[in-house]
Formats: sequence, C-alpha cells, structure tokens
Amino acid sequence: MTKAVQKITLSPSRDISFDKLMLSQSNVRRIKAGVSIEELAEDIARRGLLQSLSVRPVLADDGTETGKFEIPAGGRRFQALSLLVKQKRLAKTTPIPCIVRDAASDILAEDDSLAENMQRVALHPLDQFRAFVALRDKGQSDAEIAAAFFVTPQIVKQRLKLASVAPALLEIYAEDGMTLEQLMAFTVNPDHARQVQVWDVIYSSWNKEPFQIRRMLTETSVRVSDRRAVFVGVEAYESAGGTMLHDLFQGDDGGWLEDPALLDRLVTEKLQAEAETVAVDGWKWIEVALDLPYGYSHGLRSLSGDPAPMTDDEGAAHAKLLAEYRALEEEYADQDDIPDEIDTRLGVLETEMEKIETRPLIFDPLEIGRAGAFVTLDRYGALAVYRGYVRPEDEPAVQDGTDPAVEGQGDDRNPTDSHVSAAHGGTVIMSGGQPIGADLPEDEDDGSLKPLPERLVMELTAHRTLALREAIGRSPDVALTLLLLKLVTDTFRTSSASGSCLEASVRQVYMSAQAPDLKDSVVAKLVDERHAEWEADLPLGDDAALWDYLTVLDQGSRLALLAHCLSFGVNALHEKVNPYGAGISAGGLTRRMAHSDLVARATGLDMVEAGWEPTVDTYLNRVPKARILEAVREAKGEGTALLLDHLKKGEMASEAERLLKGSGWLPEALRRVDLVTFDGKEIAEGQRENAGQPEDVDLPAFLTADLPDSDAAMMAAE
Repeated sequence: MTKAVQKITLSPSRDISFDKLMLSQSNVRRIKAGVSIEELAEDIARRGLLQSLSVRPVLADDGTETGKFEIPAGGRRFQALSLLVKQKRLAKTTPIPCIVRDAASDILAEDDSLAENMQRVALHPLDQFRAFVALRDKGQSDAEIAAAFFVTPQIVKQRLKLASVAPALLEIYAEDGMTLEQLMAFTVNPDHARQVQVWDVIYSSWNKEPFQIRRMLTETSVRVSDRRAVFVGVEAYESAGGTMLHDLFQGDDGGWLEDPALLDRLVTEKLQAEAETVAVDGWKWIEVALDLPYGYSHGLRSLSGDPAPMTDDEGAAHAKLLAEYRALEEEYADQDDIPDEIDTRLGVLETEMEKIETRPLIFDPLEIGRAGAFVTLDRYGALAVYRGYVRPEDEPAVQDGTDPAVEGQGDDRNPTDSHVSAAHGGTVIMSGGQPIGADLPEDEDDGSLKPLPERLVMELTAHRTLALREAIGRSPDVALTLLLLKLVTDTFRTSSASGSCLEASVRQVYMSAQAPDLKDSVVAKLVDERHAEWEADLPLGDDAALWDYLTVLDQGSRLALLAHCLSFGVNALHEKVNPYGAGISAGGLTRRMAHSDLVARATGLDMVEAGWEPTVDTYLNRVPKARILEAVREAKGEGTALLLDHLKKGEMASEAERLLKGSGWLPEALRRVDLVTFDGKEIAEGQRENAGQPEDVDLPAFLTADLPDSDAAMMAAE
C-alpha cells in the first residue's frame, strides 16, 4: 500500500505596519562589524523592499497575542527601515511585507534566524559580471551602475573587464576549473585566441600562477617602463597608431605597448633626428645605435675639450640655488633630524645645480672635422651623446714619428685622402656601421662604377680566408714569420690602432699586486735589457720592412724573438676567485697554477737563482710568528727555531732574515711541484743538501739570555 506524501504548508504572508514590528532577541546575528545599514537603506529607498521579513507574534504572559511582532530573521532589513523612518523618509505606519510564522510552531526562532543566514548562497562572481554587462547594454553607465550598487566605478570596470574574457575560459571558471585570480590575469590581453592558447599551455603545467599567465600574455609586448618607451613617449606611440594593454586588477606601471615593431621604428627615427641635430656641429661621422657594445670606443682617440662657460643667466641661477642650499644647511646644521620636506628640497637644489654645472665640452674645430660622435640611449631612456672620438684611419699622417694622439693638432694629411673632413664633405650618419640612406634606388643608379656591396665583399673574403688557412697550414716557415710579425707588433707597439690578419696575440699581463722592489729585481733587469736589444734592431712601424727582416733572420734568432714576445703573455698570478662569474673561477685558477708548474719544470726555473730571498719586507714581517718559525725550522732545524720562539714579532722577523740568508729556503708559493726528497721530506729547488740538518750558527747573546742554563747548553750542543 502506497504511503501518502505529506503536504507542506507554508507560513502565510501579510503586510504589517512598521510600528508593530520589533527586533527579536533570538536573532543570531550579533556582530555588527562589516554590516552596512546605510547602504541597504539607500537601496531600499531606491528600489523598495525586495525580501519580506520573517516574523512571529509576540505573546502575553497568558499566551494571547499582543498585536506586536518580533523579527528573528531580517533584522538588518528592519534596521535599514528604521533608519529611513528616523530620517522622515518612511512613515511609521507603512505596511511592511512579512511572512508570519505560527507562534505554536515547533521550529525555534533561533532556528529561523540561523537558517536564513546559513542557507543563503552568494551570487557567483561570473553572474555578477554578466549582470553588469546586461545593465550596461541596457543603457546604464559605469558610474550609474557603481552608484546603484555602492561600489567604485573602477570595480565596475574590473567586473566588466572580467566578463570580456574568452567565453571558453568563462565556462571553465564557472565550473571551478580555474580560480578568480587566474581569470583576472587573462584580462590583460583582449585577444581571445591568445587567451585560450595560453590556458592550453599552462593547463598541464605545474606553474599556473596568475603572474605566469600575465607574463605569457604580454611576452610580445613592451612595458611602459622600457627605456625605448620612455624615450619615445606613450602619447607619440599612440598617435602613430600603437595600441596598449592594461591590467585593471594590478598596478601595471602604465601598461604595455603592444606593437614593438612600431616602437622600434619610432625610436630609430627619433635617434636619427637627434643625430641630425648633433651633426650641425660639423662632426665627420655619427654612429646611431640603441645599444653601444662594451668597448665601443676601444682603439679610438678621445678628444679633450674645455667646458663651455656659463652664461650670465646660468651663473645667476646657480648662485641663487647655491645660496638657498647653504642657507638651509646652516639653518638645520645643529638638528639631528632634518624634516623630510627640507631634505627633499636639498635634493632638488643639488639636482638643479648639477644640471647647470654639467657643461658641454668645446672642441678644436679642426679636430671636430676628423672626429665623430655616438648617439644612443642610456639605461633610463634618456638621450646620450658621446662626442669627440677619432678613428685610427682619420688620424693625420705621421711624418716625423710623433704620436698623432699627442701632436695631431694640425691636419697634414694628403688632400687626396678619401677620408675627407666633415667640414668639406658633410657628416656621415651611420647605424650598424652602414650610412643611413646611402643606398640609391635602382631608378637613381647613374651608371658610375661604385664599390662592391659590403655583403658581397664579406662573402668573397670568406673564400680567401679559408684558402689562406690551407696555404699557411702547409707552410710552417711562413706561419712562424706571420706569428712573429703579430707577436712583435703586440709586444713592441701597444697601440690599439694596429691590426693584423692573424687572430693570435700576446696580451701583456699587468701585475696589479707586486712588491715595491720587483722593478729593481735581477729578472726585471734581464727582461728590460733583452727587450731594449731587440727594440733597437727591429724595424718597427713598417710591417713590410719588418716582414723582410723576420724572413732573413736565422732560425735561432727567430726562436729567441718568439720566446721573448711570448714571455710577455705569461700569467702565473694567483688571483681571488670570483664565484659570480667575473674574473677567474676556482677551476681556472687551479689550471693556471698547474700550467705554470709545467712551464717552470720545463725551463728549470729556480727562484733562488732568480734572486728571491726571504726578507723582513718580502715575507717575514707579513706572516704570523708560526710561519716564521716554520721557515727557520725547515732551513736550520728545530733547535734553531726554538731559540726564536720567545722573541717578539719584529725581533723574530729580523733574526730570521739573518738566519735564512743564503739558505735557499722558499715558501710554498715559489716552490716547484717536482721537489726532490731528502729523508722522506720534500724540499724545494735551491735548498741545499744540508737543509733540515743542524749547523753551527753564530747566535747573538739575546737569543739565549732568557733561557735556563741547561736549555742554552743543550741548544749550543745541538
């Protein structure tokens, strides 16, 4: 037999006069923080009450109804209505829609209040976004929507922006397939296809963070903070038709420029325009580049100029700024803390004075005609112009052996030289080494014989280079002459203006850490004498004559010259290891020292014969006492070392110098690895066969004065 389904009976609804209603003590909402009554009151005033109050009759002591009703569910709405009554905007007798619960109901009032608050489901953000879109589509502005829902227009813009994400992604978000933060990240780029493409990439990736989504959506764009954008300016970029990307949900520092190609074109055009302004000064050439490579001025002579004098107006402005600066300094000199506004003002004054003090340089007009300038951007996007650089081929011809960098103040070149002065031929503005606008269109070709295109010349000379390599490879004698020519040039002519077809060189090593007496040492004098002898014989300054000289030189002399030149490239220096990449690595230092040991063994190097001795200045006074005693112990034995043990550092070093003189002792850094062994102990080259054995030593009295007689006698016996 089928059981009958019990029918549900709902509580009746009726309008009850406001003055008959009161808050119930059974309402579970007690915390007022975050509860806005004013906004709800304004919303009720605008659109009326959207949800009825849940009320129960108030009973007298005898159980009869009093005509009053308490509100266990809907207290916030009642408080908003009370505020409107207090503001005289709502009459006390206004009928309020209510649902009246039976006083005898088994459901407690607290149960109703709790259920109303807990069973409530907040609107899904996507529904809110779509509702905003619907309101706007029906004619409401962002400001009107914001005013209606008591939010800022920025929030409305954000919500509308979220609603513009690709529909496929909105559906994924609606099904909890992505977080709200991820959805917000997709709004940075309005391209729906790109949004879906990025989601497909990161869906199976471990990194689904919003910042990763933003990075991928803007990876082909350029930030407004990029120095190119700073140089051109966003307004100029947008005026040229460029579009922008913006992130409404995070600070984006102004957004992204979506067309890098357009931006680069605008940068190039503006740099070229700036170069035209610089060219008015009469420079021979101007190189335009967004980035100058490291060492861009290597091999170029830098002109020295005089700072331009200040004009009367500039001088007066500088004096005024300086007077204010000094007055503020004097006023706050005795105060420990300078107010922030004063500190800021001092910084502004310093900046303004520095601008005036940074004067442009005035160069010799004759030098300007053979020199050039670089036009580029600095790291902050400001224009940077570096003027006054002379290329080696533009130096005046050398007639008396003087250095053009010093004596080249007059233009004594052959007037038929192809490198004519800019004063006569105009400034050549280049980019990437090529003159800007130098190529003639095909219809403007006048039929004259022009130089081959540089690209073609590069390809042709590549064939010649490979053929030369093959020829040199089967001509050892020519190879030795070529190597000698290059090494002699590197060794005796350090000017960076020299060039060669051989990519082999000696880079002379500068010893930044050296003892004061190094230049006066025996080996230094030998190197200098040998260098001077070769320099006197070599026809330096004329590569053709030098080639002929090296060709007819006998083989022994050729090898001796080769050895002399190579010696200037030897680097056996111990340097600090830099773990961050710059400088030498730990592995590199180990290989260098091992390599130097191989060379020392092959040459039979003996640092004792080379003239090194342990003195107070070279070693003993620069190491701890334990090291001094160790040196004496190795050279003179344990007994002699014990005699020095009680001395102060200075006295110990001086006495050790006397004892070690002529002993042939060397510290570890100067010893060779191929040490001979004596009684199971390693001793360096230069140490004699009696090293480590006691010997008769003429000891001064103060060494034994403080020792007991027995100890002194024992050591003397030793």
